Amino acid sequence: LSPPAAAMAPKAAGKKKVGASFTIDCSKPVEDQIMDISSFEQFLSSKIKVLGKAGALGDAVTVGREGKAKVVVSSPTNAVSKRYMKYLTKKYLKKHNVRDWLRVIASNKDRNTYELRYFDIASDDADK
Repeated sequence: LSPPAAAMAPKAAGKKKVGASFTIDCSKPVEDQIMDISSFEQFLSSKIKVLGKAGALGDAVTVGREGKAKVVVSSPTNAVSKRYMKYLTKKYLKKHNVRDWLRVIASNKDRNTYELRYFDIASDDADK
């Protein structure tokens, strides 16, 4: 016989929501010196909104650097979404006038990672 449903409820309630951690890989534009990773990190720190206030991250969100070309945004409380990270990255690219050459793509390997890649202009010319 299976145990009653009331006995199983505490196990399900004991699970905590795991926070989100997003990585933005800027290796290609940083290698070509198109983008400054420290200014991007500072931009994210100042623009991320927590409870409706920009720049007031507190303990809810941390913005850090992983290596020379990756920015990691982590939140133990799911205060930021993946889509919001993409939006802010595009906003940064537009502000620095490189949005026409770079695009933000979710990585095939890890779904919590965005990559900045160049638009493939050569294949567009070949189609015409």
